[in-house]
Amino acid sequence: MKITNFKLYPVKPRWLFLAIETDAGVTGWGEPVIEGRAHSVAAAVEELSTYLIGKDPRRINDHWQTLYRGGFYRGGPILMSAIAGIDQALWDIKGKVMEQPVYELLGGQVRDKMKAYCWVGGDDPAEEGDHMQEMRAQGWDTFKLNGCGRLKMIDGHKAVDKVIARVDAIRSRFGNEIDFGLDFHGRVSVPMAKVLLRELEQYRPLFVEEPVLAEHAEQYAELSCGTSIVIAAGERMFSRFEFKRVFEGGGVGIIQPDLSHAGGITECMKIASMAEAYDVALAPHCPLGPIALASCLAVDFVSYNAVIQECSLGIHYNKEAELLDYVLNKDDFAVENGYMRPLGKPGLGVEMDIDAVERAAAEGCDWKNPIWRHEDGTIAEW
Repeated sequence: MKITNFKLYPVKPRWLFLAIETDAGVTGWGEPVIEGRAHSVAAAVEELSTYLIGKDPRRINDHWQTLYRGGFYRGGPILMSAIAGIDQALWDIKGKVMEQPVYELLGGQVRDKMKAYCWVGGDDPAEEGDHMQEMRAQGWDTFKLNGCGRLKMIDGHKAVDKVIARVDAIRSRFGNEIDFGLDFHGRVSVPMAKVLLRELEQYRPLFVEEPVLAEHAEQYAELSCGTSIVIAAGERMFSRFEFKRVFEGGGVGIIQPDLSHAGGITECMKIASMAEAYDVALAPHCPLGPIALASCLAVDFVSYNAVIQECSLGIHYNKEAELLDYVLNKDDFAVENGYMRPLGKPGLGVEMDIDAVERAAAEGCDWKNPIWRHEDGTIAEW
C-alpha cells in the first residue's frame, strides 16, 4: 500500500481538514491547523507531503521522525501542526486497514467513558449562565469560560473586582451543581496572576488555564505555591521537549497538549506518558473540529492520567458551522451525563461527509483572531 495524494480543505468556522489517499482506496483524515494561520500550515503540509508520496502509510513512527528531523529546522506551531494533521491521518489509515479503532492499536482502553466539558463564551455573566443552562439540558455539567478580558500588566482594583464579580455570578447561580475551569488565555501578567489566583480560590474552579503565557512557564511553580487552584497549561507547547522543561520546573497539575498542534497522536502519547511519571493529569486542548476531537479521544481512552476532554460543541468561535456539521456518524459523539464513549468505528472513528466538506472548502475560510489594544494604544493579549 502506498500514499498517492494529499488533499487539503479549509472550512468554516476556522478549520483545515486533510485527506491522505492511498492506492488501496483507503483515505485517512487529519486536522492540521493553527487557528488564524491555516494557510501557513497548509503550505507546510504541502511541503512535507513530498517526503511521503509513494511511501507505505503504515510506517507511522518512521514517517514522524522523518518529518520532524528530516528538515534540520524543527518545532514551532506551524511545522508541528502540519505534522500533527498528517500523523492523525496516518493513524486513521492504519486503523481502517486493520479494521480496528486507533485506541485498540495503542493498547486498548483504560476506561469505559471519558469526562468532557464544553465552552461557554461571552463577557456577560448572565449570558454565560444562560448558555450553561442550555448546555445542561443537553447533558453537560462541566464547563470552561474566560476568566477575564484584557488586563493591563499592572491593573487596578476595578479590573480585579470585575473578574471576581463575573465568577461569583456563575457560582452563585449554580452552586455546586456544576464544575468549571477558568481560562486566563495568557492575558494576565505574572504580578496580576498572583492577585487573581488568590482572589478566585473561594470559588473553587477546577483549574485555571494559562495563568501566564507559555513564555513564562518558569513561573508556574511559584504561582502554584501561592494558590490551591490547579494550574493547567500546554496548549501553546508543541513537543515533548518543551513539556520536559515544564515537568522539571513543577507547578502544573494539568497539561493540555493540543492533538492538532503538538505533533499529533504519536507525540501526544509520549507527552501523556511523561506527565504520568510526574503525577500530572492530562486534559487535551481541543477548541477545534471533529477529527481533532476524535484524535484526542483516542489518546484519552488509553491514558490513565486523562481526566477531562475539551469539546468545541457550541463554542463561541463556531460561526456558520458546528462541530458535527461535516460528520455522518453524529450519534457516536453523543454526551451522556457529561461523558463521551469511545468512537468504535475503525481508524479514528469519524465518518466524514465528503460532500459537505467539499462544498464548504469551495467557499473557503480565512478566520483571524481579533487584535486587541489597551486604552493607551498598546497591543493587548487576546
